[in-house]
Amino acid sequence: MSDKTALVTGATGLLGRQVIRAFERKQWALKGTGYSRADGSQVLKVDLGNASEVEKALEDVKPQVVVHCAANRFPDKCDADPAGARALNAAATASLASQCASRSALLVYISTDYVFAGRPGEAPYEADAEPAPTNLYGITKLEGERAVLAAYDSAGKQGLGIVLRVPVLYGDAEVPAESAVNVLLDVVWKAQGLADGDQKIKMDHWSLRYPTNTEDVGRVCCDIAEKYISTPDDSRSSLPRILQFSSEDRYTKYEICKALGEIMGLSTVGIEPTGEPGPPSGGSGGVQRPYDTHLSTRALRELGISVATQDFVGWWRWNVRAFRK
Repeated sequence: MSDKTALVTGATGLLGRQVIRAFERKQWALKGTGYSRADGSQVLKVDLGNASEVEKALEDVKPQVVVHCAANRFPDKCDADPAGARALNAAATASLASQCASRSALLVYISTDYVFAGRPGEAPYEADAEPAPTNLYGITKLEGERAVLAAYDSAGKQGLGIVLRVPVLYGDAEVPAESAVNVLLDVVWKAQGLADGDQKIKMDHWSLRYPTNTEDVGRVCCDIAEKYISTPDDSRSSLPRILQFSSEDRYTKYEICKALGEIMGLSTVGIEPTGEPGPPSGGSGGVQRPYDTHLSTRALRELGISVATQDFVGWWRWNVRAFRK
């Protein structure tokens, strides 16, 4: 049995699954929490909004490290259910952080590049740049960040409450809709069914994205955990409390569709780029995205943690090889 134990919230999700795998590769003992897809064994069924259920999970697992992946992470869904988004992204995070801090457990809270305004000319953002979220998703995730830092301040455990901001993620998905990147595969396939004269699918060709692979994020979470828990208590408080990780691969959503089409040998003539600020893809309305919220990885690099990432096109060439004509 490993003497290193971690608990991962949102363990059945796109990122949580890869965080579990990354820690397992480093011989950690792992448990996850989930809700609708929990199996009651490896993944405990925990309502993160219920403090007593969270307390029981922490008592049972006794983790040294908690990686908090669970979130309402889709901006349109946050706008559709503001109370639910705030309950999970902010209130449940505050409760979890307080309980982790009281147990001296390291908490890595997964946050987002959308805490920044993304105005042209401002990126890349350093970890200490002033947040200014422009949509409810970013606002609730920033509230979660502040709740984590405040909980560890109150407990006098500043070096154990960590924020890790990441951009839009892609990776091994159970269904494409798990990821705002993977779901664009469906868009490319849908475009094949358009006949002459059909209205084209409109796709954002304005805002810049830095799609980052969930396997890389999982590895970074484990590297952070091992760095921080191996640092003596009296030195840990001098380590940064906000970290950022991102690929340097830059695309608009339209460019991602083009790249996926080329990889799969599929036409993208049915997809029309829209080059001005406006609603997101598909002409279905929704929350306006920032222009460019690229994250600087300087703080991670200064800790000696690798910020290497998989090549976007290379990963997709490998992943969709079975679907090529």
